Amino acid sequence: MHDNRDLNKQHRVKSMKVIAFIVILVGLIGLLSNTIECVLVNHDKLVPEQSRYIYRFDREKEDSIDILVLGDSLSLSSISPLSLWNDHGYTCYIIGQAGHSMCEVEDMFRYALRKQTPKVVIMETNTLFCERRKGESISDRISEFMKYYLPLYRGHDFWKALLLKEYAEERYVSFKGFALRYKVKPYKKGPYMIKTDSKKTFPEGNLAHMDSILALCRECGAELLLVGAPSPVNNTYERYNALSEYAESRGITYLELNLCTEEIGIDWETDSLDRGDHLNLSGAEKVTEYLGNYLADHYSIPDHRNDDAFAEWAGESAEYEKIAAEKLKEIRAKKKPR
Repeated sequence: MHDNRDLNKQHRVKSMKVIAFIVILVGLIGLLSNTIECVLVNHDKLVPEQSRYIYRFDREKEDSIDILVLGDSLSLSSISPLSLWNDHGYTCYIIGQAGHSMCEVEDMFRYALRKQTPKVVIMETNTLFCERRKGESISDRISEFMKYYLPLYRGHDFWKALLLKEYAEERYVSFKGFALRYKVKPYKKGPYMIKTDSKKTFPEGNLAHMDSILALCRECGAELLLVGAPSPVNNTYERYNALSEYAESRGITYLELNLCTEEIGIDWETDSLDRGDHLNLSGAEKVTEYLGNYLADHYSIPDHRNDDAFAEWAGESAEYEKIAAEKLKEIRAKKKPR
């Protein structure tokens, strides 16, 4: 009996040591994670480019963003938040990223809602038609979760930016998530929104993610606006028919900009970055002007330009305007005289 009591006591001591070890380990990981997060939020160039957008978004003040833009590379190429600020005083941030699947769009939106309560959420629609990647396994989902919610995991490879030049370089200047790109490769293939009764089929699972995004919008009181950015390479009337049916069935507003490129003023000779796939700065400025007026006419979004709490937006806007004006001049100089 005495031996059993001693054995039980030894087991309890071992168990307490294991628990203490785990608690200390978790505490150290948390401390290290928070330390890395604090450093990288303000020095995002220490991480590979594909992770920087999270840190840059984290620098925004809590509940300061009234418009969030979701999607893939078309979202970050088509809308200029600082132009919306200049014209209307709206605070807008693009959290879409190149290659984002609907699963990743939903994940990033959930992450954004931890600190922001947007009034309008703009969903650029190209991602809805992108096939689910084969790599979206359980391990990929875990990795994606850790990227957003475990700073230590997200910033673990910061050393690469210090030692490997290709990790430190940036492909473009980013302003509130907008990719300021000014190369010009015209689109020359003519009309692409050819009217038809046919409908494009949504890839499996994409509408489920879209419905989750819609539910999140309704939970936080945001209005969801589907927007099709001008892109001859990606858009068709078949897509328009499918999106119109979906939007009507869910009671969502859908604005298809590919049907009003003339009204917007798109010139495919100067406004295309890569032969009709993405817009360059010139095209994005035109889309933003049109979209800003649409938002002003249909939504109640506050104008923060005279609010001292948003003074940093005015400062960044001045920097953006200086660069944009110079690059727009270069783009327009490339237009061939008729």
